[in-house]
Amino acid sequence: MDCNRCGEDAVMHAAYSGAHLCADHFRESVEKRVRRRVRRDDLVPQDATPEDPETWVIGLSGGKDSVVLTQILYETFAEDPRIELVGLTIHEGIEGYRDKSVDACVELTDDLEIHHELVSYEDEFGVQMDDVVEDDPENMAACAYCGVFRRDVLERYADELEADLLLTGHNLDDEAQTALMNFLEGDVEQIAKHFDASLGPLSEREDQDEFVPRAKPLRDVPEKEVALYAHLNDLPAHITECPHASEAYRGEIQQLLYGLEENHPGTRHSILSGYEELAGMVATKFSDDGGADLQDCVDCGSTTTRERCRKCSLLEALV
Repeated sequence: MDCNRCGEDAVMHAAYSGAHLCADHFRESVEKRVRRRVRRDDLVPQDATPEDPETWVIGLSGGKDSVVLTQILYETFAEDPRIELVGLTIHEGIEGYRDKSVDACVELTDDLEIHHELVSYEDEFGVQMDDVVEDDPENMAACAYCGVFRRDVLERYADELEADLLLTGHNLDDEAQTALMNFLEGDVEQIAKHFDASLGPLSEREDQDEFVPRAKPLRDVPEKEVALYAHLNDLPAHITECPHASEAYRGEIQQLLYGLEENHPGTRHSILSGYEELAGMVATKFSDDGGADLQDCVDCGSTTTRERCRKCSLLEALV
């Protein structure tokens, strides 16, 4: 097929829009969606100046999503002195997996000449995920432990790096899956939290002084298109699944969405669009109710809704 815009050979067909695009116009399409999301979410404040630039910390895992996000943000803001990019990579301690993706992170940040921080669960908590999975004192999926530890490290280092924004490489598939899971679980409060944590425009979120604001500029781009962008640009992405990945419920939702998208192109976009609108409404409701009662963890001092934060509870169980 020929590209709809120039007649060159198309490299992809977007069933949800009907577009056939060549390599150049496909790249342009992905970059345009990311930059549009940056604008819509008010990520660049009007009062940002070269004298007092914004620090954006990117959760850089070395996978296709975070690598593509970093590349596009660099190309967008490389000549903009109001924005400073920092890559933050976390080594969980997974033999034969994370070392290769760390290499990808180092290669990318060296090529782009942006600051790169590398931290590990071993240094931060004295644990490695391989050992956590083997011990499993709470009888949980590996992702449940890892998610708690990862959030803690991202939040603490974003704070230490004096970040104004913490960005992650969640794509359209990721966010549509999360939206559908929250719908099916009837978790209205979690939907409200999702809006204030990372979905809503910064100007519309409830103030959360305790946390560095998060953003997901890649969330309008389907996963397969992210992978194609990484391939066409020969980016150093480590594209493989974590050997401990075991989120069974999310996997079911993922397969459900694959089927719906194949039979009804555009389903993912519709789900996320409606979810974002609903999330804004319920966020307003929960804001009027006073929000969560936050306090400091008695062990580490991090902000939590309980006496001891979830991270410290898990680490105590692992001792």
